[in-house]
Amino acid sequence: MVKAATANHECVQPPLKWAGGKRWLVPLLLEMWQSHSSRRLVEPFVGGMAVVLGLQPSQATLNDLNPHLINFYRWLKKGFYIKIPLENSKEYYYKRRTEFNQLILNGELNSFQAAELFYFLNRTGFNGLCRFNNNNQFNVPFGRYRTINYVRDFTSYSTIVQNWSFTADDFVNISVKPEDFIYSDPPYDVEFTKYSAQDFRWQDQVRLVEWLANHTGPVVASNQATDRIVSLYKDCGFSIMLLDAPRRISCMGDRKPAKEILAYKGL
Repeated sequence: MVKAATANHECVQPPLKWAGGKRWLVPLLLEMWQSHSSRRLVEPFVGGMAVVLGLQPSQATLNDLNPHLINFYRWLKKGFYIKIPLENSKEYYYKRRTEFNQLILNGELNSFQAAELFYFLNRTGFNGLCRFNNNNQFNVPFGRYRTINYVRDFTSYSTIVQNWSFTADDFVNISVKPEDFIYSDPPYDVEFTKYSAQDFRWQDQVRLVEWLANHTGPVVASNQATDRIVSLYKDCGFSIMLLDAPRRISCMGDRKPAKEILAYKGL
């Protein structure tokens, strides 16, 4: 039986601000991970990297649909120090956003400059969001924060991530070994799913759960606790935990914790 834990495990601060991050879930995931910590961790949707930095596996394969995010992480692995000015102003933000989108149009999305700008836009844009339009152009508005604690020197992360590989592909193309431990945190089953030029739709949720169900090693997955998501995971043989996420849903003045599931098998 899986239990919640309040582990005295020091998590490394994620390098980016990421909407829907899972730092709050790390103590529970640690309890699930402890007896499998010799395995390789595979994350098909690594997002802000809170989970892998919390679990600190010796080996990991970290994938995401967002190639700009993965480019940032690949430069992080090389030893990353930001050189551009970091200014919290609306005019400067939109200037840099235009430059970033021009790099994408020029086919330079894997460049050091793109990684620098991605960090700046992530920290300065609205609510840590990372969204793109149909032309794969970054379209998050200015965040209007009073102050931002920017970081320039990320070289300390290089040692931490040296044995972790980063890929930007569909999850079915990840090279997974039968004994790998998979943690899956896909775009949630909500109305807005456009975090990249490619949408993540219901048929993708079904594809994902079937792919996870066929894995012979341990699997843990997060998602919004919609009725159809709960049924989908249960029908594919997963055990289900219902959790109150720290994020809040506001509707007609009513604010209550969002319900999420943690589905698991092979633990």
